[in-house]
Amino acid sequence: MPFWYSHSKLAWLFLPFSLLFWLISQIRVLLFSLGLKASYRAPKPVVIVGNLSVGGNGKTPVVVWLVEEIKKRGLRVGVISRGYGSHTKTYPLLVTAKTDPFEGGDEPVLVAQRTGVPVVISPNRRQAIEQLLTYSDCDIIISDDGLQHYQLQRDIEIVVMDAERALGNGFVLPAGPLRELPSRLKTVDFVITNGGKNQYSEAVMTLVPHYAVNLKTNEKRPLSDFQSAIAIAGIGHPPRFFTMLEKLGITLIQTQSFQDHQHFNASQLEKFPQNQPLFMTEKDAVKCQAFAQENWWYVPVVAEVVEAEKQGENLPHFWKKIEALVERYNNA
Repeated sequence: MPFWYSHSKLAWLFLPFSLLFWLISQIRVLLFSLGLKASYRAPKPVVIVGNLSVGGNGKTPVVVWLVEEIKKRGLRVGVISRGYGSHTKTYPLLVTAKTDPFEGGDEPVLVAQRTGVPVVISPNRRQAIEQLLTYSDCDIIISDDGLQHYQLQRDIEIVVMDAERALGNGFVLPAGPLRELPSRLKTVDFVITNGGKNQYSEAVMTLVPHYAVNLKTNEKRPLSDFQSAIAIAGIGHPPRFFTMLEKLGITLIQTQSFQDHQHFNASQLEKFPQNQPLFMTEKDAVKCQAFAQENWWYVPVVAEVVEAEKQGENLPHFWKKIEALVERYNNA
């Protein structure tokens, strides 16, 4: 919503509803903190990767980056997710690289394809963890989203934030984009900003594209081979994808934004000219593979995360915390 990023009259109009939203959420948090609502402690350490605001902030690339970095340290890792956008008839569901994105959700399938680790989806996070641990004796569990899911106890909380849009107008839903007040940031362990540095940054993530991959043939081509293209994006903040391509020197003849987690079909994309490359995100590509055309390409990105104050350092204090956490659970 554009008014979420300004103090427009419309935002103030919704403020009474935001007050009600905040009051209900605070009562819920209080019930969990007093033990009046039950929460689940997993037998393995849990790291939450979540958002304070709605909309695309780059959470999935952080999950992939985190999994790969943990694997480099010789630790076994698994991922759980609510599976937003999934339509499976049975939960919990083990998601693999071959799972239909319609059933498993686009982001869980993407994580499974990129990392090769077990991914389990369920609205019930406890069920997801219990199912995950039947497939793998994980040293650590990454929860893709779930910052506000207080039924699941957690050991580390990571907030991912769009550097430019940040916290918008600072209001909670529906007057603003926030699920919780900005003061919640004081209680999390780590804030990663996507695309640059702002006042909240503890680490900065840059999404680096290296090549384009053809959906039909899997051919990889340098992005410098493309002078012009059409681009589509069904992610939380499509302009970020379009801007990235333009900064690479690619002239975008046409762009179209779709809703986040858009379920594509062939008829939606047939209208685009076949004589130009059609670029899409990797998240969109997992849903278009079955009916891909020869001129369709996706652009995978690799997340590079460094400390905000010491650009270039690979977060040594954070990794020491992860390793100490795993050791503590193993010795319990």
